[in-house]
Amino acid sequence: MNFLDFEQPVKELCEQLDKLKQKNVSDSSEEIALQIAELENKLTEKRKEIYANLTVWQRIQVSRHPDRPYSLFYIQNLCKDFVEQAGDRNFRDDKAIVGGFGSIDGKTYMLIGHQKGTNTKMRQLRNFGMPHPEGYRKALRLMKLAEKFNKPIVTLIDTPGAYPGEGAEQRGQAEAIARNLFMMTTLKVPVLCIVIGEGASGGALGIGVGDKLLMLENTWYSVISPEACSTILWRTVDFKEKAAEALKPTAQDLFEFKIIDGIVTEPAGGAHANPDEMAATLKRVIIDNIAALEKLAPEERIQNRIEKYSRIGIYETIGEQ
Repeated sequence: MNFLDFEQPVKELCEQLDKLKQKNVSDSSEEIALQIAELENKLTEKRKEIYANLTVWQRIQVSRHPDRPYSLFYIQNLCKDFVEQAGDRNFRDDKAIVGGFGSIDGKTYMLIGHQKGTNTKMRQLRNFGMPHPEGYRKALRLMKLAEKFNKPIVTLIDTPGAYPGEGAEQRGQAEAIARNLFMMTTLKVPVLCIVIGEGASGGALGIGVGDKLLMLENTWYSVISPEACSTILWRTVDFKEKAAEALKPTAQDLFEFKIIDGIVTEPAGGAHANPDEMAATLKRVIIDNIAALEKLAPEERIQNRIEKYSRIGIYETIGEQ
C-alpha cells in the first residue's frame, strides 16, 4: 500500500500490524490476537482523526492516491454481467472512457466512466484518464443507446482533464464536449453523475450533466487544476496549495454553493483504505437515487435538469435601454 506524506502515522501502525499478523501465523495465541484487535482499532481511530482535519490540498492528494479505486473497479464490483461497448462508430475506441450495460440487483443500467489505469502500461493505454473527442462521442453514443432502451445512466467522473493534444483539437475536442453538454440536458432517462476522484474542467463536464451530481467525500471538481491555476497566476506551480484554497473545489465547498446535490461518505482513511466498503456504499447510493428519479416523468426530469444548471452562478439580465 502507498502512503501520502500526512499518512505517516497510519503507515507506522500498518507496519506494526503486519508484523503482528506474521507473528500470529507462526505463533498463534490469544495474547497476539488481542494485540491485533487493539492495533486495528487504533488504526481506524488514527485514520478518522487524520481525515477529519484534511486541508483542501490534502483532499486533492487523496483524490489522486495511486491505490484509489477507479471506474472499472466499481463497475465490475457492482455488476457481475457488465458488457463493455467500444468505439464511437466514427474514428476509434478511446480507452480513457469505458461504458456499457450492466445490472445491479437485477436492474439494468448504462454505466459510463473515465478510466486512468492501474499500472504504467495501463495508464499509457488509458491516456491517464484524459479522453480524446472520440471518447466523448462514444459516451454520447452509449447514452443515446440507454435512452433508446429506457435504461438509467450512471456516470463516474475521474479525470485530470480532456486531452489537449493537437490531434484531439483537430478532431473537434471542444465540439464533442459541447455536444455532450447539450444532448445530456435533454436525455429522457434518469442521469446520475458521481465524481469518484478528480473532476477537472470540460473533461469532467463532458459526462457530468445529470439530474443529480454527487461527489465522494475526498474528491474535487473545478474549472482548472490547482497546479494550472498557480502556473497562470504566479508563473510557477509553487503556489498550488494557495490556488487550491482559492478555487474551493472540494465536495464540502461545492455542496455549500449548491452546485452538487450530495456528498458520499468514504470509509475511514479514504476510498483506497477499503475499496470494497466504498463500492457497497456506492451501490446503495446509485439504487436509491435512481429509484427516486424514476418516480418523475421524463418531461419533469428534463425541466428540473435545465433549471438546476440555470441556477448555478450569479448573473444579471439587462433590458433594452
